[in-house]
Order: sequence, then C-alpha cells, then structure tokens
Amino acid sequence: MESFMTHTVGRQLELVAERFPDREAVVYTDRPYRRTWREFNDECDRVAKGFLAHGVKKGDKIAIWATNIPEWLITLFAASKIGAVLVTVNTAYKVFELEYLLKQSDTKLLVMMDEYKGTSYVEIVRQLCRGLGKRWEHLNPMLPFLDEIVYAGAGDCPEGMTPWARLEQDGAGIPDQVLREIGEGLDCHEVVNMQYTSGTTGFPKGVMLTHYNILNNGKGIGDCMRFTHEDRLCVVVPFFHCFGLVLATMASLTHATTMVPVDLYSPVKVMDAISRERCTAFHGVPTMYIAMLDHPDFEKYDFSSLRTGIMAGSPCPVKVMQAVVDRMNMREITITYGQTEASPATTMTTTEDSLELRVSTVGRSMPFVETKIVDPETGRTLGPGEVGEFCSRGYNTMKGYYKMEEATRQVIDKDGWLHSGDLATVDENGYYKITGRIKDMIIRGGENIYPKEIEEFLYTVPEVQDVQVIGVPSKRYGEEVMACVVLKEGCALTEEELKARVAAHMARHKVPKYVAFLDAFPMTASGKIQKFRLREWAVEHLGLESAEATA
Repeated sequence: MESFMTHTVGRQLELVAERFPDREAVVYTDRPYRRTWREFNDECDRVAKGFLAHGVKKGDKIAIWATNIPEWLITLFAASKIGAVLVTVNTAYKVFELEYLLKQSDTKLLVMMDEYKGTSYVEIVRQLCRGLGKRWEHLNPMLPFLDEIVYAGAGDCPEGMTPWARLEQDGAGIPDQVLREIGEGLDCHEVVNMQYTSGTTGFPKGVMLTHYNILNNGKGIGDCMRFTHEDRLCVVVPFFHCFGLVLATMASLTHATTMVPVDLYSPVKVMDAISRERCTAFHGVPTMYIAMLDHPDFEKYDFSSLRTGIMAGSPCPVKVMQAVVDRMNMREITITYGQTEASPATTMTTTEDSLELRVSTVGRSMPFVETKIVDPETGRTLGPGEVGEFCSRGYNTMKGYYKMEEATRQVIDKDGWLHSGDLATVDENGYYKITGRIKDMIIRGGENIYPKEIEEFLYTVPEVQDVQVIGVPSKRYGEEVMACVVLKEGCALTEEELKARVAAHMARHKVPKYVAFLDAFPMTASGKIQKFRLREWAVEHLGLESAEATA
C-alpha cells in the first residue's frame, strides 16, 4: 500500500464500476444473482435513493440482520452512498440482544430476513414491536428511533413491514443529481459502520469505523494476498463481522476482485462454489477448513484454481495448514490477526512468508500500522521474546465506542495506542505470536499459566481434535487448570491418560486439575470460541460456585 485512499466506500464502488464495468462483481451459486460491477453499482444507487425516499438522512443508523444474502451487500453500499451508518447485527441474536443493539445504536431502519437456523426473526421482531402493522410511534417506547422495518426474507412480507422491492420503486422519484450531491458532500473520516463486538469477553459495544478505516485496511489486506481484478474470492465468513466485511468485502472492493458469497456455511456449498466458479481465494476459520478436508465428498471437487486466502479467528494446527496447502492448493494462504477496534487487521503474513511462519506467527505489522508489546502493569515497552500486551496505533484505529466514552478511554490511551487485551511476543524480525488473553491468564497459587501453551501441547496428542484450556475457581489456589477436549471421531482417551501426557511434557502446575470431554464448544456466530461461557458451564458442572465466591 503506497498511499491512503481518501474517498468513501460508495465512491470506491463507483470507481471500480467505471474501470471494470463488465467484469463480475458478485456471483451467487445457489440463487439467480450475478452482477457486473456496473450492474451492482447501479442497483446500489437505486436502493440508496429508496432509503432517501423513506426518510433516511446522513448519520442515521441502518441495521442489517441477515446472513450473506445479496441484500446485505446492497444495504452496505447503498447506506455508504448517502452517509448513513450500517449497524451490523449478529445472526445468532435473540430478542434481548436485538433490543439492546437497536436501542444502544439508535437504529432508525432495520433490514431483516425471515429466519436463521430455525429461529424466526419475524417472531422476534413481533415480540419487540407489538404494535407492528398499526401506528409506528407505538411500536416500542424503548426503541424511540426505530421508524421502519424492511423485509428482505423469503415469502410474503409480514404485516407492518416494508417489502425490499419497494425501496427501488420509491427511490425512482429521487433525481440522480440529489444522490450525487450527497455523495460529494461526504468525508472519508465519517463513520460508515458500527460493529458490535462479538461478546467473547462481555457485553457488546458499538465499534465506530470510518470509510478511511475499513477501505485502507481492506486495501492492505488485499495487497498481502496479491489480489487483482483476476481473482475470485469465495466469501462464507459472516458479513456482519469484520472478517466478512473488511477482510473479504473491502479487500475485494479495493482490488476489483469478484466476490462469490455463500449465505450459510456448509462444506458442500462452499466446495461447490469454489469448484464451479473457479475461485482463487477462500477465507475461513480453521474449523471450516477441517470440515471440508474431512468431508467424504472432498475428492469430488476441483480446488486447482485456489491460490490464496485467509485463515483467522483461532490458532491453526500445523497439520491442518499443511493439508490446506497440499490438498486445497492454497500455497499462498495467509494468516491475519487483529481486533474489531482496529478495523480489524494489525498484523498479517504475506504470500512470500514460509509455511512455518504462517503457522507459528501472525505475521508482521500491516503497512502504516505501528505495533508494540508492553508490560500490562507498567506500560513499559518490551523487547523480543518477552510476553506482554499487544498494542497498535495507526489509521485503522476506531473512532471509539458509540456513546461509551469511558470504555473508549480504557482501550485507547492518551498517546493513541489501542490496547488489545491479548498477550503476545515479537521476535527480532518483527513477527508476532499471540500467546493468549490477559483475562484468560490463569493465576494458580501465584504462578502465571497461559492456557495457549497447554493447548498447543494438547493439539499434538493424536486423539485430540480440539481443545480449550480455562481457569476455574479454587479456594486453595485461587484458580485451577481445566482442559475441555473434543476427541477425534472413533478415538478414546481417559481423564487420567490425558493428565499423564501433560505431566510427561510440562511443569506440574500446568497439568489440568479437571478434564471434560465435550462434543463442541460454545461459539459466536463468527466462529470465535466463547471461553467465558465455557467457564460459566464448568463452574456449574463441577459445583464450584462456593469457590467462585471466595476466589
């Protein structure tokens, strides 16, 4: 990345449409939706005018609650063209979480689909808005800003909602010149997106990201993968998360790369999309890659077109990375690390880095992003090999948490450094390794124990498919180590056998006091394991409530 992009997301779409009008922008394999850049830009213009016709103004919040459907992307770009802020809603939310988000974000208009994995979004909204279909001002006094709900789901539009098609119809009366003038009056440093943190560490906060933040971060990410207009990226990671919105969508937009979205992850749907559309790139969390590699129909699909992509979200076992390179042809796959508050990427490997570096590190600093490791207690900058908190500073740092000034000050210090809460080290060549979270660190009888160290060893145990190490309360030591393990299919392992393996290779205080064999871990919709939920379960499962109170 030689210089910064200083225009808006909407303007970038227009520039790509002008330069590559007839190249494909968005292609779906499971529905009749295939658009060139010119067609896609024109469609976004029509919907943008529809939002204007429905009273949306600059600075208003438009929330989108849907999987990776075409209307999601159109809403993003249409909102960006009129200065509205897109509020992304986690697809796994239920009524309490949705009400909190709509209220905290001051959402004016909600775009939603019908249902997700058996959960009816329509019924949830009806619970929230008991006056739906009557007078809007009586919908819900707790949601004073919410004016309208646009239905982008299957089947007939529910009473009281606006059908998606009406946006384009009503926008036809808005002159193109009005849309152009609004676009010309926008600034790249204005907020374009509010991402609510996944909740792996507590209550969600609205991260305010600007056009400048996400466009330039997307540009840097695409550069690391050597993206061009010849590439085709299969996108199955959720759009509502930075992985989907920035690492995928913005990386594609800034390089005119074709997007091949899959609305919901399934190994077969993804493998079919990659094979049929000759995708050159794929983004996913390790579990997605594992599910495809282990699928009985894997050999029926053609992965010869694949070249690169991103694996992120959680550490990747070396065997999985090697299989992705050897069996999926992703010889230039990259690793990215970051956080929503940093738009999100702060470090990344490149296509030139060795496989060893792509497995054992999260790469070096992104261009124009400063990074360092500090002592969490003193703030002193640490040297190579020393464990401390990862901090970053640069163009990609969020504007702050929406209506949460104190929370913002807690993570961005007076010198502009964003504190990640992650423990890391850096080597002499500037490659970073993430060793865990500060809050995940287990303190047992005064000994600092980093769960990731024990997890890395347990990944080498042949019977172990996945593992999470957590701290649980102890009256005697303050905390004890617990290993939660998912075994490979057909494998058996006892609690004592697993403890013995650890004891043979690691210090005594790192041997788990407790072991639980589980079928799966609690996860966010974006694929992040929720350790705090695992810990809550463990405390109840082990009957440690009294120890919790005294720990």
